[in-house]
Amino acid sequence: MLYTPEHLQMREAVRRFVDAEINPYVDEWEDAEGFPAHELFKKIGQQGFFGVNKPEAFGGMGLDFSYALAVAEGFGHCHAGGVGMSIGAQANMATPALAQYGSDALRHEFLAPAIAGDMVASIAVSEPGAGSDVASVHTTARRDGDDYVINGTKMWITNSPVADWACVLANTSSGSVHKNKSLIIVPLREHGKLRPGITVQKIKKMGMWSSETGQVFFDDVRVPVRNRIGEEGMGFIYQMQQFQEERLDGAARRIAAIELIDDTVEYLKQRQAFGQALLNNQVIQYKLAELKAEWAATRALVYQAAEAYLAGEDVVELASMAKLKASRLGREIADWCVQFQGGMGYTWHNRAGRAFRDYRVASIAGGADEVMLMVIARKMGLMAAAR
Repeated sequence: MLYTPEHLQMREAVRRFVDAEINPYVDEWEDAEGFPAHELFKKIGQQGFFGVNKPEAFGGMGLDFSYALAVAEGFGHCHAGGVGMSIGAQANMATPALAQYGSDALRHEFLAPAIAGDMVASIAVSEPGAGSDVASVHTTARRDGDDYVINGTKMWITNSPVADWACVLANTSSGSVHKNKSLIIVPLREHGKLRPGITVQKIKKMGMWSSETGQVFFDDVRVPVRNRIGEEGMGFIYQMQQFQEERLDGAARRIAAIELIDDTVEYLKQRQAFGQALLNNQVIQYKLAELKAEWAATRALVYQAAEAYLAGEDVVELASMAKLKASRLGREIADWCVQFQGGMGYTWHNRAGRAFRDYRVASIAGGADEVMLMVIARKMGLMAAAR
C-alpha cells in the first residue's frame, strides 16, 4: 500500500485547508482570472504543504515523495483546477531540481522562500516553437564573466505574471541538444516590479482561468553564474527527472475527479424527468459505474508509478502511462458529468462544467498525449522494431 494512516491524515488536512481557504473564493477568482497568489501561498507555506519532501535544512519536512503525492491529491479537491495547477507548479515543477542539485546558497535564497510561501515560483521550459520537444528550445544563456546573459522567449509559463523567480531551461553552449542546456534560477522581479529586460504578457486561456499564465521575454537579462542549478550542460537531464514529479503531481490531482461523479449522483437523485429521478435510468447508472471502475484502475496505476519512483526505479514509462490515463480519464469524467447534469452542467460556475474546461489542458501540458504514447512505444522497443 502506498498510503499509511499518516499519508491519509495529511491528505485530509490539505482537503480541509482547501475547503476553508480556497473553495469559498474560486468563483470570484475565476471571474477575476487570477487569485491572490502571494497571500494564498503564504498560508500554504505556513501549513508546510510546499515542502513535505524538501530538505529540512531549507524549511521542508524531509519526507519522501509519497507524501508530496498525497498533498497533490488533496489539492485536487480545489473546485477550480487552475488553483491546484499553480500550487503544483511551485511544489513539484519549479523546485525539485533546485532541491536536489542546487547549491546551499541557491537553496537558501530561492528554495527556502518558496517552501515558506514567501516567494511564488514558475518553471520556464516551453517556448513558442518548443513545447513537448524540450530538446529544441532556443533560449540562450551566454557566459559573460561571472554572469549569464539570457535572451529568448518562454511560453505557457504558469504563475509568471505574478512569480518572483523562474527556473529557466536555456542553451549554455553549442553542441548536442541533450548536453548543451542548463537550468538557471532567474529572478523575475525586484521590489515587486519586473527586472529590466524582462517582459511578461498574460495569456487568456480556454480553461484554468484562476491560474495566471504568461509568455516571458528575456532581452539581455543578466543572472549570476552561481544561479545555475548543478552542472553546466546537465539541464536537459535534470528537467527530464523533474518532469516525472510534475507528471505524477498532475495525475494525482486528477484522482479527485471521482468527486465530480459523487456530485453528479447527488444532482441526479434530485432531478426529476418523466416522473422519476434521472438516476433511475440504467444507461446513466452503467456509465457512472464504468467510470468509477476506470477511475479505480487509473488510481492504482498512479500509485504503482509512485511506488516505483520511491524505489529508485526508472519510471519514465510508468509515469507517462499514469499521466496519459489520468489526463484522459479526467476529461471523460467531466464530459459525462456535464452531459448527465444537462443545462446545469453547461453553466459557467458549475463544477463539472469548469472541470470540462480545466481538465482539457491535462492532455497537452507537461507532455502531450502523443508524446506520452511515443515515450511508451519507445520503452516497448517498438520504434526500433519499426526501423
